[in-house]
Amino acid sequence: MTKKATVYTRTGDQGQTSLASGERVKKNALRIEAYGTVDELNSQLGLLATYLQHPDQVAIVEDIQRGLFRVGGILATVPKGEGLIAFPAEKIAELERVIDEMDASLPPLHSFILPAGSRAACVAHVCRTVCRRAERNIISLAEISQIDANLLSYMNRLSDFLFIFSRKLNFQEQMTEKTV
Repeated sequence: MTKKATVYTRTGDQGQTSLASGERVKKNALRIEAYGTVDELNSQLGLLATYLQHPDQVAIVEDIQRGLFRVGGILATVPKGEGLIAFPAEKIAELERVIDEMDASLPPLHSFILPAGSRAACVAHVCRTVCRRAERNIISLAEISQIDANLLSYMNRLSDFLFIFSRKLNFQEQMTEKTV
């Protein structure tokens, strides 16, 4: 005999969800869209990690995933007065260091490149575009609610990292970048 799953719902709560503070908001609220897109990015990064062959690259992606959980937690919390939650600036500096290190090992870019190449590089490009969408959603949220500037900087630098990372992955796989 199979057991049926029990689904718990509150009467009248269709289309609403709770923030970290317990506040109820519509599921299509900008705040939900912002941290939902960050969650989507985190899942895509998990997929990317399955294609990586170097443990140090997996470690970098997992560290970014942990950082995105922090971003999501910050976005899921409505700031109250002086209660703005800050994103650590050292995470931005760390990302910039990795970007510079990878970029120094790559041939210079002279034109736009197609988001193509190895499977890992292609997934990194998908992650980059999801990251850009998350950044746009967070910017929209920042128009109506306080958002820490470091959080926005981190998301911007993260999309740059994902672009350089896709190039690095193609370079490692000896895939020729296709230009526009």
